[in-house]
Amino acid sequence: MLLTLAGAWELLRLGVITRFKFSGPYWRWRTHTAFGRGMPEGGKWGMFKATLDYGKWVHQQRMSRP
Repeated sequence: MLLTLAGAWELLRLGVITRFKFSGPYWRWRTHTAFGRGMPEGGKWGMFKATLDYGKWVHQQRMSRP
């Protein structure tokens, strides 16, 4: 649960940094590299889960830095 909240926080942080321009260069690149072989299965729920998993991953990477 805590990791999920931390992942949501990281997504909010990335949204602020990119000024919520989800069609901007960073998010286009992120979508292309994450889903280059097609969008995740499960429709909107699948996309939501994949995005939250990405936020969790970002949090774990930020916390593992020395």
